[in-house]
Amino acid sequence: MKQDQPRPTPRAGIMDIEAYVPGKSTAPAGVTKVYKLSSNENPLGPSPKAIEAAREVAGKLDVYPDGTARRLREAIAEVHGLNPANIICSNGSDEILGLLAQTYLAPGDEAVFTEHAFMVYKIYVQAAGAKPVAVKETDERADVDAMLAAVTPATRIVFLANPNNPTGTYLPFSEVRRLHAGLPKNVLLVLDAAYAEYVRRNDYEAGIELAGSAENVVMTRTFSKLGLGGARVGWMYGPAHIVDAINRVRGPFNVNATAIEAGIASIRDRAHVERSVQHNEKWLGWLSEQMIGLGLRVTPSVGNFLLIHFPDDKKHSAAAADDFLSQRGYILRRVTGYGFPNALRMSIGTEEANRGVVDALKTFLKS
Repeated sequence: MKQDQPRPTPRAGIMDIEAYVPGKSTAPAGVTKVYKLSSNENPLGPSPKAIEAAREVAGKLDVYPDGTARRLREAIAEVHGLNPANIICSNGSDEILGLLAQTYLAPGDEAVFTEHAFMVYKIYVQAAGAKPVAVKETDERADVDAMLAAVTPATRIVFLANPNNPTGTYLPFSEVRRLHAGLPKNVLLVLDAAYAEYVRRNDYEAGIELAGSAENVVMTRTFSKLGLGGARVGWMYGPAHIVDAINRVRGPFNVNATAIEAGIASIRDRAHVERSVQHNEKWLGWLSEQMIGLGLRVTPSVGNFLLIHFPDDKKHSAAAADDFLSQRGYILRRVTGYGFPNALRMSIGTEEANRGVVDALKTFLKS
């Protein structure tokens, strides 16, 4: 080790990581009303019961939370019919994804994911010193054959976002099972089902059954898309040996007290969940029809967002549309980093926000 370096330096590879850039949340100066449609948040907000539960914790913030989040795990297990011993709760599902990479990847290992997948997969793989392997998609959807072809003796993890962000596309569960069947037993299949609640397709499953029966499958979920994005609550379900390994490396109090209580109240408020899903189903279809009617291509989505593709001419590009919408308070997500330089991702918003974006784009495209 060199002793003459002028300051501490990160280990090799860290500075090669492109930092994650979240969707913007502010409008240009002078815009008085902002509609944030860049982060796939719930336009109905959190469950009122979750808000009340969070308030009740406020007077007890001097006390450490339960390090095992036992009551939250039990609430999740109760709703989904699971064994709480096979659940780990986390500071958002992002933390679990990072812990899986930290635990199961070493320098020289490889991890496979699709080309338009959630950007944190690549970040966590690189942070572990392993090699990220991005696989081409077909029609903006994961291609099982291509993913299996990318698996080598060095592969240790395959990440599958189902549905995927930012495309909104999904694999039917028969294809997920085919992917799993083709993997070596020592390769961990991570089913990232962050948007599972919103999917209304008969051939879709989040992955609970497979994660509960296979030794090399886990499913990750989040509370963020149903109203608790600010609380940062996620969870993983999987076999006992993986739960045991992750519990050895996670932080001892990785889910804070407010998040635990809000999470318990939120997941038990099934009426709020159903209202959120119904709102999304109504406006997802409406927005898709409107965007297509404007002559824009929309990737078919089963999530709570749409990927909207813009014309190739500079005047009506995604960048120009983003500037036009931002000046009017509509904040969408640029997705250049995901491999879509001429598209915007739009979260399903309130009725006012949804109609406002459509009207603004009508004006923009006529300009």
